[in-house]
Amino acid sequence: MELTGKQRRHLRSLGHPLEPVVQLGKGGIDDGVLAAVDAALTQHELIKVRVGTEAPEERHEAADQLAAGTKSAVAQVLGRTILLYRRHPKKPKIKLPAE
Repeated sequence: MELTGKQRRHLRSLGHPLEPVVQLGKGGIDDGVLAAVDAALTQHELIKVRVGTEAPEERHEAADQLAAGTKSAVAQVLGRTILLYRRHPKKPKIKLPAE
């Protein structure tokens, strides 16, 4: 899933007040983390993931792995926080701007 610049800006504005719902720790990205991110994306569409200082992955690498593993898009990587978006298959809550 690829986002345009306008869509990324829109998602960043929506994601600003959100709190991280998943933490990535020293265990790194495993099946449990992917399942938690997948469930959170299904419920919320737009989520923040916090990358801990002990995480073995670099933050941009972790963002790409999470996006690939959950079929989502990275809207932003800011500091140690990743903003992920995946449209709900049946009842989307977020309407993205057209190109």
